[in-house]
Amino acid sequence: MRTSHVVGLVVLAAIWGGSFIFMRVLAPVLGPIATTDLRVLIAGAALLVYMRSRGLPLHFARYAREYFVVGLANTAIPFCLFAYSALHIPAAYSAVANSTSPLFGALFSALWLAEPLTSRKVAGLVAGISGVALIGEAGGAQASGSVLATSLGACLIAAISYSLTGIYIKKFVRGPTPMGIATGSLLMAGLVLLPLAILFPPPGQISALIVGNLLGLSLLCSGVAYLIYYWLMADLGPTKALTVTFLIPPFGILWGLIFLGEPLTWAMAAGCGLVVAGTLLVIRDRPLLAPVAATR
Repeated sequence: MRTSHVVGLVVLAAIWGGSFIFMRVLAPVLGPIATTDLRVLIAGAALLVYMRSRGLPLHFARYAREYFVVGLANTAIPFCLFAYSALHIPAAYSAVANSTSPLFGALFSALWLAEPLTSRKVAGLVAGISGVALIGEAGGAQASGSVLATSLGACLIAAISYSLTGIYIKKFVRGPTPMGIATGSLLMAGLVLLPLAILFPPPGQISALIVGNLLGLSLLCSGVAYLIYYWLMADLGPTKALTVTFLIPPFGILWGLIFLGEPLTWAMAAGCGLVVAGTLLVIRDRPLLAPVAATR
């Protein structure tokens, strides 16, 4: 692995870890649905411009079904869930819960792809879920117990949705290119959420700060990040490129501490360590299963 690859992985993790910070700022003002819809429409449009400039075909009508399923399960649903959670819990919590997706991927692969669920994978699953539970008990969130549990549960459902999308892509998606899936699913997710975004308009006042955060979330965390991600995929292959998953939580905690003043306790650090360790146990035994079009 060249130095440029290591730098690319670190930069990508830093960008995706920052997405939870942007959502913490945007969700209270725009609401979860509008935050997600504007994010994916802007990001999808930017990637479409990039594809057109490179002469890459999208074939939106031909692969509409694939783009719809991936856009719904891998973008619209999890992004809305994370935006909802951003109303109630620190960004660090969401970042750590997000990294459990490969753990669920191991379980679902055993169920539907006939991949063996070894003792190492089971240990990884136990460690990962224990880490999330420890973070939930660590304090630092202003939400009450029931709201905290609901918000963490929403993050875990989002991670499950990412994992299920990985199963769908591996079993059923054949024609679209990875960049085509990324762009088409973002645009499809934006179209699906548009009626809901109209029904639930932003509850707060939109300022220059909100616009700047929205552009950062859309163009940086979903646009630039995709370009880095697919460069790494092409150079390193999916397994090494997806090691970025367990680099995201430390950055989510760091950015939350620096930009939002979120507390960091030893229990939170230990919970993050359990999730990272669980992920490592799983991916050492198998290629990391995650959606080709995964975004954070």
